Amino acid sequence: MAPSTKKRLVVSLKNMTPELQEEVKAAYPAGFADYMMRIPKPNGEFFFAVPFETEEISYLVKIDVKIDDASHEEEDRDYYDDDLKGADELADDNSDDEPADDNSDFDI
Repeated sequence: MAPSTKKRLVVSLKNMTPELQEEVKAAYPAGFADYMMRIPKPNGEFFFAVPFETEEISYLVKIDVKIDDASHEEEDRDYYDDDLKGADELADDNSDDEPADDNSDFDI
């Protein structure tokens, strides 16, 4: 098998021509998520890219990715509202609906 003579380029999606951007998007109609590769850089950082081929060029297309670094604790705080009632409060609320039992049936 002969080595590929295709030119190989790494380019950001936003720096491609509008026509090539459309071709890349058409090649990934369901989105890039399942095809992205994490590419390490020599300085220890990294970027995400997807492969894209034309007849002349083999691209690694850099995709801008926003990494969610918010802690899950903050999400939990937002999700669990202070208005939720605990078991003691629920028991107190139910006691208003029923007459209080004075335990007169029991010998103490």
